[in-house]
Amino acid sequence: MSKQAQFEQSILEGYSPKGEFIIMGAAMLDGQAITGAHVKIPLKTMNRHGLIAGATGTGKTKTLQIIAEQLSQQGVPTLLMDIKGDLSGIAAESAGHVKIDDRHAIIGLPFKKRASPVEILTISDQAGVRMRATVSEFGPVLLSRILDVTETQAGIISVVFKYCDDNKLPLLDLNDLKKVLQYATGTGKDEFQAEYGRISTSSTGAILRKLVELEQQGAELFFGERSFEVKDLVRKDKNGHGYVNVIRLTDIQDRPKLFSTFMLSLLAEIYSTFPEQGDADKPELVLFIDEAHLIFDEASKALLNQIESIVKLIRSKGIGIYFVTQNPTDIPEGVLSQLGLKIQHALRAFTAKDRKAIKLTAQNYPISEFYDTAEVLTSLGIGEAFISALDEKGRPSPLAATLLRAPESRMDILTDRELDDLIADSPLTDKYNETINRESAEEILQAKIEEAHADDIKEKAQQERAKTSSSRSRRTSTRQNPIIKVLTSASFIRGVMGILGKALK
Repeated sequence: MSKQAQFEQSILEGYSPKGEFIIMGAAMLDGQAITGAHVKIPLKTMNRHGLIAGATGTGKTKTLQIIAEQLSQQGVPTLLMDIKGDLSGIAAESAGHVKIDDRHAIIGLPFKKRASPVEILTISDQAGVRMRATVSEFGPVLLSRILDVTETQAGIISVVFKYCDDNKLPLLDLNDLKKVLQYATGTGKDEFQAEYGRISTSSTGAILRKLVELEQQGAELFFGERSFEVKDLVRKDKNGHGYVNVIRLTDIQDRPKLFSTFMLSLLAEIYSTFPEQGDADKPELVLFIDEAHLIFDEASKALLNQIESIVKLIRSKGIGIYFVTQNPTDIPEGVLSQLGLKIQHALRAFTAKDRKAIKLTAQNYPISEFYDTAEVLTSLGIGEAFISALDEKGRPSPLAATLLRAPESRMDILTDRELDDLIADSPLTDKYNETINRESAEEILQAKIEEAHADDIKEKAQQERAKTSSSRSRRTSTRQNPIIKVLTSASFIRGVMGILGKALK
């Protein structure tokens, strides 16, 4: 049997799932695609997480687009982090091109122009369905890890949450949390100390500075009401196609703290909300995190441990997480080891450091008798990638250099008019874009402080009036009436007695 025949047989055997699947393209050998030797990924393994990596301009975003629209066609909703602002075109069908037709003829797949149902979301000032979360929903443990506080400071945050629960004080936004911290070491110091122990002003000051740092990255836009319900991420249209939820994040690229805060809170909310799914035929929801290094670059050790734990556990809820980045080394090893599907676009070797990184990357993939993995990594073209997937039994499929299919949706972005119309037509816009500012901890404690201040003023006034009244009383008792003074004088009494004596004689 020839080398090509052996290769084709290994692809057909390794990528022939029995259930539903998505087709990525045709396998390549020696730079040539083999028509009909399709690389297929079982839908039931899409909750095993994955990685899409490669140098800038090699086609990572288009690969993400291909997978998202294929999942949508299979009724699986997705959530896409649009850091660069180039994913909105999924809502419109492809314009088509002769080069696309040529590529699909080589792959052996018909090309269809199709749009996907898309929801535009936002956590910043950009237009879209607003995504918010309350401070209470974060909870003290997650908030402490995001703020990267000390163990003592984390204890104080837990006490603050307990105080708010005990006294029915809603913690909605960061102003609520700041007000409680200030109250605990100010007006309410005695109350806190009696019930929960003494709280150090230096510790609360440190926590407040961390909160200000988070606010400076725009977190005040994210914390508050109305809180976004994650069940709205798993909607389907009338045709049973899963919604592609695109979160616009182009204006927070320089605010990694806000991005990681949002992502971790979202993952935690999804994990706590979704039920255990078991071994289902397809995932409930798939998340794609573009520019994934933004999460990990500035994350504390505690935060990294939290992310790793969620990645390990969340797949049992039917949730798949896919990280999109330039190099696999951007992902911590503890997370990288959990990723079942790996799609590696070309890497460029401009320096000795680059060549070393390519060798390390090659070691992340199964050994293949058909490829010199490190060498092929530098020669892959745009729209070509190494793929290593899992079969239905969780076994790695053969490594396949793949000529990827083209996206069925538009490879350009929506116009401003199209984007505005899409957002305006969404039923979620009316549901979440109303600003709600109900009474919460800040207002309740402010009223309590003002009441205490008014009571202090009233008490001081009463004390002052009592002091004045007492002073007047003392002055009155020491000052005798002139008539009484005359009538009680010794000379006046002697005169009266003398007159009485003469009268008796």
